[in-house]
Amino acid sequence: MTSRIYEGSVRHRRYAPREHSFTYRVAMPFLRVDEIPALLAASRLWSAQGWALGEFRRSDFLGDPDVPLDDAVRDRVYEETGERPSGPVYLLANLRCFGFSMNPISCYYCYNADETRLQYVVAEVTNTPWDERHSYVLRGPEHGHLLRTEFDKAMHVSPFNPMDMRYHWRSNTPDQRLIVHLENHREGARVFDATLSMSARALSPASLDRLLLNYPFMTARTGLAIYWQALKLFIKGVPFHAHPQPAKPALGASNE
Repeated sequence: MTSRIYEGSVRHRRYAPREHSFTYRVAMPFLRVDEIPALLAASRLWSAQGWALGEFRRSDFLGDPDVPLDDAVRDRVYEETGERPSGPVYLLANLRCFGFSMNPISCYYCYNADETRLQYVVAEVTNTPWDERHSYVLRGPEHGHLLRTEFDKAMHVSPFNPMDMRYHWRSNTPDQRLIVHLENHREGARVFDATLSMSARALSPASLDRLLLNYPFMTARTGLAIYWQALKLFIKGVPFHAHPQPAKPALGASNE
């Protein structure tokens, strides 16, 4: 496994109580976490050490900003499972563009020592506009390359989805293709799903620069799209669910 860029689309489909769907083009870096500073330093437009047009900022991601992200991910897995991943950790997420950060979900892929098996996926969800985070720890597939699991919703995300939901997750071990498919089920019925489907591109200083030039406002567009689609749902009369007070504690989940 090597660091790379994935490019493709994200699709959302709502089935009840009103039908609604949309698809957007997206591109995200897939970076080995302990190599992020060196990978970005090779580009003139990116940085992990201070402000740049494209920027990795530690505080945008999992755990204590004073703890290296690689350690924070391993600590989170250990907290949930009692096991620390033995190999490298890769991050799939949007990095800051022009100072703006927006990541509805950041995925950390944790491999074994020789990178022959995906041990865990940590899915870190951030809600808008509350900017709360919750991470789900998912055990990788024992056989093959497809991860399938279910777990209860633990954090308020969309005001158009209630809390009493169960997530059905499917994803592959990243290779030339990367797919994440998440369904929201309520009372045994699917009411919503989201699919991220992307193809790999080689990572280089030039391809990092092209990512920023081809998708210059990716994070800002993501934020605007959230509010634009929310307005459409409101107009369609989809019921609104207020944020529960207090917010549910971030306890995590695994598929053990």
